Amino acid sequence: MNDAMHLEKFSHNLMMDLPVNALAADKVKPQKLEYLLILDLEGKVEILEFPVVMIDAQSMGFIDSFHRFVRPTVMNEQRITEYIEGKYGKFGVDRVWNDTAIPFKEVLQEFEDWIGNHNLWKKEQGGSLKSAAFVTCGNWDLKTKVPEQCKVSNIKLPTYFMEWINLKDIYLNFYSRRATGMMTMMRQLQMPTVGSHHLGIDDSKNIARVVQRMLADGAMMQITAKRQSATGDVKFLFKDRIR
Repeated sequence: MNDAMHLEKFSHNLMMDLPVNALAADKVKPQKLEYLLILDLEGKVEILEFPVVMIDAQSMGFIDSFHRFVRPTVMNEQRITEYIEGKYGKFGVDRVWNDTAIPFKEVLQEFEDWIGNHNLWKKEQGGSLKSAAFVTCGNWDLKTKVPEQCKVSNIKLPTYFMEWINLKDIYLNFYSRRATGMMTMMRQLQMPTVGSHHLGIDDSKNIARVVQRMLADGAMMQITAKRQSATGDVKFLFKDRIR
């Protein structure tokens, strides 16, 4: 986060990108969760980017962010170079990726320190996040990709990844209309995007803006999916959901 090139390319002052209107904040309904961790992974073969934007569920205010580029575990260097040039070269951040990317196992170690510093989780206690939940735009990130990456990286799936909020399901049940993704939501809500689509930290930022808007409109953010620890099966908690 303190790398000079990283800071030059990315503005980590998300307070400016996620402003809160005082009048809108007054309309937020009481939430069961204190904090929302907006996560939008990048990488189809292996995870390449792990960005999290943390906001207060009641005030909608930006709290903190965690952003790491992830170096693949099993791909050879030539394939990595081609992959990164194709994925991040168009954004002009391929060099930043190469200079700062670390293995997924190290990313999770740093992330656990981060959520620990925010008193959201303690390694010695395990379990789910305390008074917080991940928010993803779809089930893919935590239902499919993180478990796949954990297997590739030869690590056990952390317990804090066992439940999450699929914003698509909240959006469907609150507005009574379907949205296939973040861009559809923003278009329907007449919200302009910021940054570059498919750059994980920017997508997380935009999803956080949608969450702020939905909270201001009166939506309740609640868990939509839980993974059974014994079997690994995922139980979806909403009858009306995006499949």
